[in-house]
Amino acid sequence: MILLTGGNGQLGTELQHLLNEQGQEFVATDVKELDITNAEATMEYIQKLQPTIIYHCAAYTAVDKAEEEGKELDERINVDGTRNVALAAKAVDALLVYVSTDYVFDGKLKDGEYAVDAPTNPLNEYGRTKLLGEQAVEEILDKYYIIRTSWVFGQYGHNFVFTMQRLAETHPKLTVVNDQFGRPTWTRTLAEFMTFAVEKQAPYGVYHLSNDNSCSWYEFAKEILKDTAVDVQPVTSAEYPQKAVRPQYAVMDLSKTKALGFEIPTWEEALAQMLAQGK
Repeated sequence: MILLTGGNGQLGTELQHLLNEQGQEFVATDVKELDITNAEATMEYIQKLQPTIIYHCAAYTAVDKAEEEGKELDERINVDGTRNVALAAKAVDALLVYVSTDYVFDGKLKDGEYAVDAPTNPLNEYGRTKLLGEQAVEEILDKYYIIRTSWVFGQYGHNFVFTMQRLAETHPKLTVVNDQFGRPTWTRTLAEFMTFAVEKQAPYGVYHLSNDNSCSWYEFAKEILKDTAVDVQPVTSAEYPQKAVRPQYAVMDLSKTKALGFEIPTWEEALAQMLAQGK
């Protein structure tokens, strides 16, 4: 039996579709069915279900909100909630797949890409709590995959692709930051790797998964809107201040993931496929 937390989220919904395609038996929960911040309820639910695999997609992801009014909830979900799920996973001897973020890094790497064992130093509250979640998983469990991802987009939920498309409907000109670099990630590619790692019994530990190639947010936006007449112009992060500081360079090394034999499409290919599905 498979348990999927955060089943109604952007990634959780994608994963549900994939598991259905694969003919897998699973139970998907959201906060109504399973409040992971409640330790006792989480332990009771998981012990009753007895899953062998837990895909832990439930997370607080409002990055800017987490800096101020969402700080307490951010910690309760991403740290306490993850710890509760990990403790319950240990109690039933389940494999845990935990989704983390490139925001565990500070983006100050001078050259190359962030390896899975590179020093972490989150700049924002969201990155801090996701790193604490990672540490809880590593401390409690032996059977786990921590999968760091970045710039997630997909068919379900809110994301940068839909934001750009929506703005393009009413704005002839858009400005997007051109000094933050990373790797966009299609939820489908991420979901496929999560199930791939489990199926192939990959060595336990930390992995990086995003789509191949890197870009700035400006370059990402240009590609999203290339078939429109919208004028996309580059700006600096200083010209577009946000509550949460983002790492300027958060390109993660994918070699450990590729070494497993998992084929990763480029972000351009992934975006084209996702947009084609939506038509």
